[in-house]
Amino acid sequence: MKIVDLKTHAVAVLTEAPLRHSTGVHPGYFVRTIIELVTDEGLVGLGEVGGGDQSGLFQTLKPRLIGEDPFHIERIKQKTLRQIYYISNPRAYATIEIACLDIQGKAIGRPVSDLIGGRLRDEVPFNASISYRYREGDAGGETTPEEMVAYTRRAVAECGFRSGKLKAGVLPPENDIAILYALRDALGPDFGLRVDPNGFWSRGTAIRVAKQLEACHLEYLEDPTWGLEGMARVRERTSIPLATNMCVARFDDFAAGVAMNAVDIVLSDIYYWEGIQGVKTLAGMCDAFRLGLGMHSGSELGVTLAAMVHTAATLPNLTYSVDTLYHHMLDDIIVGGKMPFRNGCIAVPRGPGLGVELDPDRLAKAEELFRQRGDYYARFHEDTRRPDWFPINPGW
Repeated sequence: MKIVDLKTHAVAVLTEAPLRHSTGVHPGYFVRTIIELVTDEGLVGLGEVGGGDQSGLFQTLKPRLIGEDPFHIERIKQKTLRQIYYISNPRAYATIEIACLDIQGKAIGRPVSDLIGGRLRDEVPFNASISYRYREGDAGGETTPEEMVAYTRRAVAECGFRSGKLKAGVLPPENDIAILYALRDALGPDFGLRVDPNGFWSRGTAIRVAKQLEACHLEYLEDPTWGLEGMARVRERTSIPLATNMCVARFDDFAAGVAMNAVDIVLSDIYYWEGIQGVKTLAGMCDAFRLGLGMHSGSELGVTLAAMVHTAATLPNLTYSVDTLYHHMLDDIIVGGKMPFRNGCIAVPRGPGLGVELDPDRLAKAEELFRQRGDYYARFHEDTRRPDWFPINPGW
């Protein structure tokens, strides 16, 4: 079997309302790039990646893939992950690996989870992304504790989530603190709560906020400040476990993170950690050093979500529910539309490969929406409702 073609699709899918974060806004839609790896036997493998329109990157890599056997992932990795010592493409390689595993599963009639060790669980638990939102029609506009509690209650009622993470750093931390305590009161002691300001707080603010949040009994505090040194100093001064997907986000970071006692939990990511097989390696490393393991969300559509679910189902030490922004989306590009949440979980797809296929009509609609709305990553996540604003760290 040989790869004979690579096709790309830049797509946009609407969300219920614009999602705010410390460095900008997802402006009412998510942007992703979909790839199709075509083989000479007619099998097509699907991949997906974020970060805006990546079509040009994949067309650059295409000559390195034509003629390769999709079962020879190590050879493909060597040809696409590190083209030269100062250029590494873990996100591009991960997308290609996902597509190759999809082909492999389709070729032998087995799900991807069977190719990477076999599933240990039939469904994977997820947690709600609790984001400040701009109003869009009748939806969004939440900033107060009361509004954020009401929105979270709706998400829990609709999807069955048993945990949630506040995306902080948008408003002063006193607002975040009030919201977290309101959520604890409203949802009870067994609901898992987390907070993530994306490294936006100064070290001093992070220490102060952590002290104030200790009585809230958080599962973890994610990236409260920037860098390994800052995280290590905060960790010395709080009993709340610290998690990261920012300062330990590649294999080069891991040893330093352990040596500096900077984190307690590493949030894996298929794209940061060089593919599904890279996440499996990371899981073993976390187990060896007794670090907690979670999984980060990057505003994925159904192709990546399926890859995440297959991967998560095989990880024995994944003890934290997986992040997701999926519940904010209004539709998907896969056959059947959005994958359903039941009791806060998504079932591991049982079909061959990833177990999902592109819906031609939904795909065409998403491509047209991208052409109409454009690539907001190319505009640095601007906030159109504050035209003069740009990301500048106030330290709060």
